[in-house]
Amino acid sequence: MASAVNCCLSSSCFTLQSKLNNLSLRNNINSSPNALHQNFSAFKTLSFSSNLSNNLFSKGSLSISTMTQNPTRRGIVCEAAPKKADSAAKRARQAEKRRLYNKAKKSEVRTRMKKVLEELDGLRKKPDAQAEEIFPIEKLIAEAYSAIDKAVKAGSLHRNTGARRKSRLARRKKAVEIHHGWYTPVPAANAA
Repeated sequence: MASAVNCCLSSSCFTLQSKLNNLSLRNNINSSPNALHQNFSAFKTLSFSSNLSNNLFSKGSLSISTMTQNPTRRGIVCEAAPKKADSAAKRARQAEKRRLYNKAKKSEVRTRMKKVLEELDGLRKKPDAQAEEIFPIEKLIAEAYSAIDKAVKAGSLHRNTGARRKSRLARRKKAVEIHHGWYTPVPAANAA
C-alpha cells in the first residue's frame, strides 16, 4: 500500500500514510495524562482536540480508538478517510447539462418541422400554385432533415423517432404535390 511518513515529537510517535487512511499516535504508558494532552496539542493542525473527541478533517472524517500493543505501551489509532466527491451531486449536474442540450436539439427539430408544415399547408390552400413554389420548401425540408439527423446522432432523439418525423415531412410534401397534380403516383403492379 502507500508508504507511511513517520515523525517523532518528544515521547510520542506519529505515523501518517500518504492517503490519510491511517494515523497512529503512540505514547509510553509511563507518561502522565497531562503529557499526553501536551503531545496532542502539537497536532492541532490536524484538527485533534486535547480531550480526544471525534473531529472532522477538512476533507474527511476522523475516528479515534485506543489499542494496546505492548504491556509497556499504549497506542491511540486515528483513522481519517478522505471525503469522496459527492457523486450524486455530480450526476445531477451532468443530467441538468444533458437535459438542456437535449431540450435545445429537440426544440430546433420542432421549429424546423413547424416551418415546413406551415409552408406546405399554405401551398396546399393556394389555388393557383405553381410547381416551382415547392423548391424553397424543399430547402426547408433539407434543413429539417439535417436538424433531425443531428439530434439523432447526439442521442437527443431515438433513430426511429427521427425516421418517423422525416417520413411525416416527406408524406406531407407528396400529398401537396398530388393535390395540385404535380405528381401522379404510379399504380402498384399486380404480382400475378
